Amino acid sequence: MRVNPNTMPDLLAALNQSQLQTQQAELEISSGRSVNVPSDNPTAAALLVENNDQATFNAGYLQSVSAVEGQLSTADSTLASVVTALQRATTLGIEGANGTLSDGDRAAIAEELQGIQSQLVSLANTSYEGRYVFAGTNTNTAPYVVDGNSPSGVSYVGNGGVNDVSIGSGYKIAVNQPGSQLFSAAGGDVFLAINNLIQSLQSNSGIDTAVTAVGAASSYLSAQRVFYGNAMNQAQSQTNYLSAAKQQIAQQQNTLGAADLAIAASTLTQTQIDTQATLAVISKLSQNNLFDYIK
Repeated sequence: MRVNPNTMPDLLAALNQSQLQTQQAELEISSGRSVNVPSDNPTAAALLVENNDQATFNAGYLQSVSAVEGQLSTADSTLASVVTALQRATTLGIEGANGTLSDGDRAAIAEELQGIQSQLVSLANTSYEGRYVFAGTNTNTAPYVVDGNSPSGVSYVGNGGVNDVSIGSGYKIAVNQPGSQLFSAAGGDVFLAINNLIQSLQSNSGIDTAVTAVGAASSYLSAQRVFYGNAMNQAQSQTNYLSAAKQQIAQQQNTLGAADLAIAASTLTQTQIDTQATLAVISKLSQNNLFDYIK
């Protein structure tokens, strides 16, 4: 049997290996991950890159859905307030049609209706996060302005566009209806109906017809809320899907790259023992060699 007279290179290589293993174990413990650089596990590293890309896209879609849900909820609650205001206007119109009322009584009702009219303009100009929700795609400008020359008392300065938002891969959802469709539609013009009712009370003529028009506008607007209800259901369904996908991605990341801390701790202890033992041998050999050299 041949005995290697120079074991130092082997000992130094073993020392280097122990130190590398110690560093790897320490890194796994501190980071909580078994794959910290691609060379740790090339296959897992490649899958983690793909997984992280999916997580990034998923987070972006979740953010978009959250914004969509906020806008849809704002629009729907606004329309609910408009319907409530129109119902109050209908009640006032019925009161004003009572032939026993004086001109002063009708004037007082007309004045309250003018307040409702102003409230409706404000509601139609509702914004969400700085963008007007009923302006079509022209969301930077308030869609309705008071216009004394218009039969309805207002003018629509938005457009008829619809905003589509991506809330998933290949999945877009329409998030608005333009004000021209909601508040100014033929046969359901909210502002024209209110303005005509005010004028009817002021002139004490055609009040019943005007009240019927307000009721029709209210019914039409209530029907339009179905769009927002359906859109909110789609958004909520997508939120549930994306949230489940987020959890699945996190589980995959954990499976692919999470460190086994118990094993890492055990490895760290063993490599530290091995390092100390190797250092002791190297130290003893160095002393022996020096003594032999002096002799």
